[in-house]
Amino acid sequence: MNHTITIEQGLSELCPSLKLGVIECQLTITEDNDELWKEIDEYIAQIEKTLTVEDIRNKSTIQSSKDGYRRVGKDPNRYRLSAESLLRRIVNGKGLYKINNVVDLLNLASIKSGFSIGGYNADKIVGDIKMGLGKADEDYQGIGRGQLNVENLPLFRDDLGAFGSATSDSLRTQIDLNCQNFLMVFFSYQEEKELLESLDFAEELLKKFADAKELKKSII
Repeated sequence: MNHTITIEQGLSELCPSLKLGVIECQLTITEDNDELWKEIDEYIAQIEKTLTVEDIRNKSTIQSSKDGYRRVGKDPNRYRLSAESLLRRIVNGKGLYKINNVVDLLNLASIKSGFSIGGYNADKIVGDIKMGLGKADEDYQGIGRGQLNVENLPLFRDDLGAFGSATSDSLRTQIDLNCQNFLMVFFSYQEEKELLESLDFAEELLKKFADAKELKKSII
């Protein structure tokens, strides 16, 4: 694994408060985990009663991320950040999808923190990773979204092209049952505020529900 991640100068100049919280590990994928879903359902039941759409908008992790999108010229209401989308599903009584233990725990970490989080099969990433701005007509197949217009969208690229954003992960690097090496990235547009605690919580979840080993954390 050990892919080097850098933020390109053009993006860092537009979004100087952008930081990436990174976790790399080896893990075990399962289709379902009853203990994890008990924890997810308890948290959803708790916030369904109290959370409003206005509360979601005012959450600092979401507010700062939406401001980051505006800085690069991307409408955060049209290209909604994944954390906001998940929380809006819950407020609307739709709950969360069951995908697999790793995607499900990632979603729990996201709704608790308000950070949008990318989850990638690191075995499908080729070469080093650069985060920059999407280009017009750049090929990007989002999970459940088809071809996504990524022009000016902050996204990851490797030697094969674009593969990850805070709006939608890509089909190419999606987490399936064959994934053994995992890359998890928190997108923070408020520097390191709340990032360390969120990384620690994600580490707990990965060890508890996905038997994570060789785990490394870093902030870029």
